[in-house]
Amino acid sequence: MNISTIIGVVGSLAMILFSILVGGSPVTAFIDIPSILLVVVCPYIMLFTFSSIRDALGVFSIINLTFKVPNFNEQGIILKLMSMSEKARREGLLALEEELEDLDDEFMKKGMRLVVDGTDQEIIRRLMENELNQMQDRHISKIGILNMWGALAPAVGMMGTVIGLIGMLRNLEDKSALGPNMAIALITTFYGALVANFLMIPYSGKLKAYDAMETKVKEMEIEGVLSIQAGDNPRILATKLLSYLTPADRKAVEAEVLKD
Repeated sequence: MNISTIIGVVGSLAMILFSILVGGSPVTAFIDIPSILLVVVCPYIMLFTFSSIRDALGVFSIINLTFKVPNFNEQGIILKLMSMSEKARREGLLALEEELEDLDDEFMKKGMRLVVDGTDQEIIRRLMENELNQMQDRHISKIGILNMWGALAPAVGMMGTVIGLIGMLRNLEDKSALGPNMAIALITTFYGALVANFLMIPYSGKLKAYDAMETKVKEMEIEGVLSIQAGDNPRILATKLLSYLTPADRKAVEAEVLKD
């Protein structure tokens, strides 16, 4: 469970609730079922126009990803690449074939399979980078759905405000209803800002960060695979791979990978 996402969502909504209570307004004044249906449900239904049925139905599983902590196992990847590098220098590249069956990382496995098969280095790089680009495209597509929901919610909220104002202006003779009607008209704008700025935009931002992290790991794997093919010294390989980590993470693993 990603605690930072929970803190962000719960904490920001708690601050809004606190502001409402301190301002002297009852919480019930901010609850309006027709407005919720218009600003929350309507933009979601509009996603079916923007994307495929499968993608629109899967938007909640996309949101669920922000509540999980990704584990790309950078240390395990570095150790595995160094182990294969040492074995390749001792026994040759063909000796790595038996290790490929037990390799869980499919991206690395495909790259190392090409190395064992004697594929040209540029072809390996092109194929692995193409797969990396396809992964990024899939991520961008998912993030785009959240961004679209975040863009639609305020627009529909403004539409709801206009609808409320029209209804209010049609009944100007009832002066006692002007205040309550105006409040309800503005609630849709409030809901639209809430959905966009407190939910969808932060969700998409977190997924962009996850995409950047996974992309860096894949780039590290490409570098490692090509270095093994080139016959680089394992210590040189380790230095290359460690450069992809943050200084804090680098210190945590370099003692292990450079211990000899």
